[in-house]
Amino acid sequence: METKPLRIFREISKIPRGSGNEKGISDWCAEYARDRGFEAVQDSALNVIIKVPGTEGYENKPPVILQGHMDMVCEKNADKAHDFSKDPITLVERGDMIYADGTTLGADNGVAVAMCMALLDESAPHPPLEILLTVDEEQGMVGVIDLDPATLTGRRLINLDSEEEGYLCTSCAGGRRVTLKLSGKREKMQIARTCVIKVRGLRGGHSGAQIDQGLANSARVLARVLLSVVKEHGARVAHISGGLKNNAIPRESEAVVFMPPENYSAAEKTVKNFEKIIKAEYRVIDPGVTVSIEQIKSGGTPFDKVTSWKIPALILLSPDGVLGMSADIKGLVETSNNLGVVQTDGDAVSFSYALRSSVHSKKDELVTALKLIGHTLGAEYIESSDYPAWAYAPNSPLRDSLAASYEDIYGAKPQFTAIHAGLECGILGKKLNDCDMVSLGPNLYDVHSPDEHMSVSSLNRTYEFLLKALANLSD
Repeated sequence: METKPLRIFREISKIPRGSGNEKGISDWCAEYARDRGFEAVQDSALNVIIKVPGTEGYENKPPVILQGHMDMVCEKNADKAHDFSKDPITLVERGDMIYADGTTLGADNGVAVAMCMALLDESAPHPPLEILLTVDEEQGMVGVIDLDPATLTGRRLINLDSEEEGYLCTSCAGGRRVTLKLSGKREKMQIARTCVIKVRGLRGGHSGAQIDQGLANSARVLARVLLSVVKEHGARVAHISGGLKNNAIPRESEAVVFMPPENYSAAEKTVKNFEKIIKAEYRVIDPGVTVSIEQIKSGGTPFDKVTSWKIPALILLSPDGVLGMSADIKGLVETSNNLGVVQTDGDAVSFSYALRSSVHSKKDELVTALKLIGHTLGAEYIESSDYPAWAYAPNSPLRDSLAASYEDIYGAKPQFTAIHAGLECGILGKKLNDCDMVSLGPNLYDVHSPDEHMSVSSLNRTYEFLLKALANLSD
């Protein structure tokens, strides 16, 4: 028998909801609530706030906020024809797991929407609920930043954006979104051979939760190859692109380059040699990586020699991956940086990064490094968002209550964890003074990549745990 959360997840998978394109899902959630007689407000940002009275005997208990985000990261395989602005997500079932067909699944954070909407059809006991579903979380937490805190009265909040069943998340990193924009000069080559260099077959993944796994970044792999063909074979870069979102480790990158015809054979050998090197380096974590070069029809005008060198140089000079581990929590990444998107627009190339740190001063240090790199190479520094860390609260009655409910159900204590990924709890903690917060969720895997998948049984167990926890909450 299909459970309520799974049924709703199937339904919302039909609704395009990439970051910045959430009106459809926002309207759907608001209408779903109103059809069931609940108050639902859509604010100017399209965040949805639903007020659900407490059940009999729970009417006068303090309200609880249930919170998640409606948007999803839109990543797909290069050979997949899919328009995220209008096409539904095609679900593929493999035993207990649900995947998408060549795209991200959107379980991050569609599971929150599914569980919250399922509660509207639930007769299980619960205190008054304030369901908060935000927009544009994945591109910089825009929706929660725009939220008017006066719309919420609760000071206990359960965030549903975690990805490991049996873990209660109690703190997270802060972050910043940064772009370096390098403007260059284009210069015609009288006689040239045009080719494309491609990096394919990488796993990719979440730039926070998976940054410590040593996954290859396709943009950096490509930059290593480009630097060699530019320096050794007189190549000029005409176009470079890679990745779709700055909070995802890019799986695929490519560059169109021009070079003297007599140098192509040597460049081809260089690329093939690089492929062997990269395959050896990533034989365990990214064994499917390929690096290729092929001739294409000539078109456009390449950048000049200096710009063609600056493009890979900027990528390779940028700090990348894990940059520091927490001194307080063993095994937790403290600071990291991810180059998620490289794109060419006219005579400029943009490099977009997701910076994360649980220590504000370390985040500032990383920003300074990127500013210096940009200044040295003549690139413009652009900052699009900045969000705070969520600090661990030594005293949390909500955490204690959820832990007791978990032990009551499963006969074992939950694990308490901190994550390097960013959650909206950092911003909500500042907006809602003295708010007691915990984050939880079902088992999700390879989020922010086309390999993303979800355990159905874990979703069902997490929902049942949520029902039990709400019924058990004390005053």
